[in-house]
Amino acid sequence: MHRGWLAAAKLIRYGPSETPGTLEQYPKHHSKDFLFSKYLTCANTDGTRLMEYPRPRGLRQAKDRQEQLARGVAVVEHGVSVLMQLAHMMDEEFVLAADKIATMRGNLIVCGIGKAGLIGRKIAATFSSTGTRAHFLHPSEALHGDLGCIGPNDVVLVLSNSGSSQEIVDLLPHLTRRSSSIIALTSKIHSPLAIAADITLITPTCAEACHLNLAPTTSTLAMLALGDALALLVSENKAFGQDDFAELHPAGALGRRLASVDELMRSLEECRVCHQDWSIREMLVETSRPGRRTGAVMIENDDHTLVGIFTDSDLTRFLGKHAQGDLDLPMHAVMTREFSAICSGAKLSEAIEILSVRKISELPVVNASDQAIGLIDITDLIGLEPSAGESDGRTWGLSDKYAPPASLRIFGSSL
Repeated sequence: MHRGWLAAAKLIRYGPSETPGTLEQYPKHHSKDFLFSKYLTCANTDGTRLMEYPRPRGLRQAKDRQEQLARGVAVVEHGVSVLMQLAHMMDEEFVLAADKIATMRGNLIVCGIGKAGLIGRKIAATFSSTGTRAHFLHPSEALHGDLGCIGPNDVVLVLSNSGSSQEIVDLLPHLTRRSSSIIALTSKIHSPLAIAADITLITPTCAEACHLNLAPTTSTLAMLALGDALALLVSENKAFGQDDFAELHPAGALGRRLASVDELMRSLEECRVCHQDWSIREMLVETSRPGRRTGAVMIENDDHTLVGIFTDSDLTRFLGKHAQGDLDLPMHAVMTREFSAICSGAKLSEAIEILSVRKISELPVVNASDQAIGLIDITDLIGLEPSAGESDGRTWGLSDKYAPPASLRIFGSSL
């Protein structure tokens, strides 16, 4: 089959097989004004057939930018109003659903079809990441063997805006027989789903944000909000803590924030450590090492207890004020005796908070005997920013609203 194409506002025409193809000029249009024709033709053996003249693209006049912005704002405001309506509709059934999930002996099975199914996958993921074992089950797959994943101790959360989707209705008798309880999330209180469920969570019956009132938008927004609220309440009821969260999120920036300082600190072998009686000159010679170095020297006594710190900034200031002969001064005469450290086992997020609030770049890690076992350098934390509220310009004091982390150690101070 021969194909025609647009090039430089020309339309190619194919002649009979014995005649070379020729180009015919057509009224000039910019290429953006055309849609390539779907009606590509073959060259017949008995003559020439011309590809149909391309039709001008039916471009719709762009809306005024302010009008487009207003439409976007209206969609968001509509969603907010639906969420407010949902908040006022929540009742005792919500608490019963949370109790049922928190005390179940099996898994939470989340089920839904179409857009409700996609929301269900997100809700299942939220439950899983906040301490409740949850899995998503596709209704169609369930009817073709996947019902086997449901056990007698499992609770099934079924999402359907109408509550009468055929795939859901067909599945209900099997869910009733195989699971311990069914929780419905729907907007129709008299639907087959709501009638079959043990607990029913009702979402507002509302118009979709779509201009055709067809695409699931506000209905799925309400489902997601209610599902997330349910997952978080269950998590709180199960006393799911930060350590549990860290256990389930070992990777990425979030996992690093929740990791222990021992996992990210530079080990003692990578740090610069010296005795308090060494001279500055000895310290500079003995602690020099190839590769990436820390920005501070940790200073210890005979018992290897951390007694001071001497940063690169301290050295710069010292050299700016003293003669070369002063490099023979002992470290205990020039070190900083009042400094911050963090206890081994503390969360990295606490170290970030201490570095941010106290505006320092190096943070020694000490054991229960105040012996240095490593150091957190601010350059190791690139990409790990403080959480909201961690670095809002506050400082810690005895009368402050904000208390410092329990893992903070202040050397040389009564604080």
